[in-house]
Amino acid sequence: MEAKLNSTTIKNFGPKDKAYEVVDIEIKGFLMRVQPTGRKTFYFSYRTPAGKRKRIKIGVLGSSKTIAQARDDASTFAGDVTRGTDIQGEKLADRQHAKDLLQNTLSIFMENQYKPWALASLKSGQHTLNHVNRSFPDYLDKPMSEISIKHIERWRTVRLSEGMKPNTVNRVVSALRAVLTKAVEWNILREHPLAKMKALKVDEGKTARYLSTDEDTRLYATLKARDSELIEARNRGNAFRAARGYELLPDLSTNTFGDRLTALVILSLKTGMRRGELFDLEWRSIDLINNVITVQGETAKSSKTRHIPVSPIALDAIKSWKKQSTLVNDRVFPSDSGGRLDNVNKSWLGVLKSAGIQGFRWHDMRHDFASQMVMKGVPLNTVRELCGHADLNTTLRYAHLAPDHKADAIALIG
Repeated sequence: MEAKLNSTTIKNFGPKDKAYEVVDIEIKGFLMRVQPTGRKTFYFSYRTPAGKRKRIKIGVLGSSKTIAQARDDASTFAGDVTRGTDIQGEKLADRQHAKDLLQNTLSIFMENQYKPWALASLKSGQHTLNHVNRSFPDYLDKPMSEISIKHIERWRTVRLSEGMKPNTVNRVVSALRAVLTKAVEWNILREHPLAKMKALKVDEGKTARYLSTDEDTRLYATLKARDSELIEARNRGNAFRAARGYELLPDLSTNTFGDRLTALVILSLKTGMRRGELFDLEWRSIDLINNVITVQGETAKSSKTRHIPVSPIALDAIKSWKKQSTLVNDRVFPSDSGGRLDNVNKSWLGVLKSAGIQGFRWHDMRHDFASQMVMKGVPLNTVRELCGHADLNTTLRYAHLAPDHKADAIALIG
């Protein structure tokens, strides 16, 4: 049955014993199906570019569409078909994409896809996850596509006002960018929402923190006093135990160190190794014949193996620690349980307080190592190699410490 479907004619088509259809004579493919109940539903029928017949529902008269709205939709669909569009296919794709967006929230993507990859592939994978989870709780349940530059710039402004340093802000935002980058690479996001966002400008020429001669003297004196007290405390404790018939703890009286801290600090100051590199250091990587420590690529931040000559002070510390170390372990500094050491923060902060040293982090011992070498005239490229810097720009922060390097340069031009 054919007719021009408008507000007047559709009234003439009442219910029958069986459902029937009325095809519009003006818009090709537009039709109305009338059910025995009297319900009238509009459809658009078309052929796909591949020649397959499909039908798309426009709506039900009265409850979701008027005849005028249905005709407008049918006209739009007819134009799409003329341009070779598979309407229903695109509609399903859009619906699936919307569903994917709802499922691909930041937290779901990180937990199900990014986390397994990051922990298996990146040394800093857990740090990246921690940064994002801890710093962006308001965005974890949002679809990743809804995270915008405007949102993150507002977050940066708040963090800076709270006293967070620009370097730290950049590092945290970089973690979020890294997660979103993988979502784009894996075709989960169509485009990177933070692609055009620029990092905060920071002062790359900031002076590195290193120990003064007086601080250096106080630090070593405090460490020595601490070791003596630990050894004496053990002797007192064992005397107490012996008097009561208790089992004695290992004797420390012949040891150089009370525990691992002094040896760790000496190696940090005299090799420039990162804390994580020291925690991962194995005895097989220490050559006591040629006096060289090898930082293996799998534990190095740069993923590149490097070799560090051992100074006499560091060598004595290594030998003393090896002599007194009782744990049978591949690692030089295992935890008390034999696993990987996690941190020594409590004892380290206690030493700094006793020595009266302020504003000096564990990582600053690495800066001290580099600074001391530069001040003694060691070429910057050699410092770069020993520290394992990815490029010379990182090492250049110590350039101002080179003896008279700027004055010598100016003297060249007379």
